[in-house]
Amino acid sequence: MRGKLLVALAGDPTGMAPYVRAIAEGDDAGYFAENGPAWTVHAGMGTLVAGIRALLLQALHPGALAGVHDWSRYREDPIGRLTGTVRWVITLTYGSRTQADAETARVGRFHQRVKGDYRAGDGSERAYSAEAPDLVRWVHLAFTDAFLSGHEVSRKPIPGGADAYVADWATAGRLMRVVDPPLTRAALRAEIDGFYERGELRGGERVDDVVRFLRKPPFRGAMGLAYRVLFAAAVATIPRRYRAMLGVRRWPLPVLSVTRVILRVTERALGSGPRAQDMARQRLRRLGV
Repeated sequence: MRGKLLVALAGDPTGMAPYVRAIAEGDDAGYFAENGPAWTVHAGMGTLVAGIRALLLQALHPGALAGVHDWSRYREDPIGRLTGTVRWVITLTYGSRTQADAETARVGRFHQRVKGDYRAGDGSERAYSAEAPDLVRWVHLAFTDAFLSGHEVSRKPIPGGADAYVADWATAGRLMRVVDPPLTRAALRAEIDGFYERGELRGGERVDDVVRFLRKPPFRGAMGLAYRVLFAAAVATIPRRYRAMLGVRRWPLPVLSVTRVILRVTERALGSGPRAQDMARQRLRRLGV
């Protein structure tokens, strides 16, 4: 089970992909404090819910969705798409500043090519670019809210609370050129609601297509069943008006309670070997931090 999960998340059955091993080799403490809010949230099993939720919420912005539809290979290689995102998150969270900057630059080089046209929420035709401030901001907001909500499903504490995580991960937003990212949960959710109230979000056929794709478990057997529960948990954490735009409904069953059981089992499986934060601790101890 651990091997299957780590292939999906890190692209390696041991979890020690080359970029993870490299985290031990940096020469500075990194952007995020050891055992701080970002370390805690991104090490938690709630990330399994958060990843699904982030993709669902991001799909509601037609500009962001157009970039995925036109440029991403998520249909042909969903695991590759997932591991690429995980690599960015893990490197920024646990790597040195030099490693984080290099990973951000790698993502930025790909984003320079992502351009096209889309139909906006008001029905007008607009041009998009992956570097456009409004799209970069939306992706950051959706990501931060998803990982905060996913962690809260697990009922594990965050050092300093929810606001501390939003303020901590705002550093990643700045690295991706988000201007003045929100620093509290209230400000974060107010900005998300602002996109809705300005009519910048919409459902439609492309959104329905993404939802159908995300419903389909990438695993078989017991892991496939667990994925279905995680998908339902992700839906349950999304406010009703966004669920309506996505065309999804909350299960009437106690899905969040079942999800906590799945997360505990997964935590035991992944806890049987080294992880990225262990590599980061090796670097910090070597540096005397």
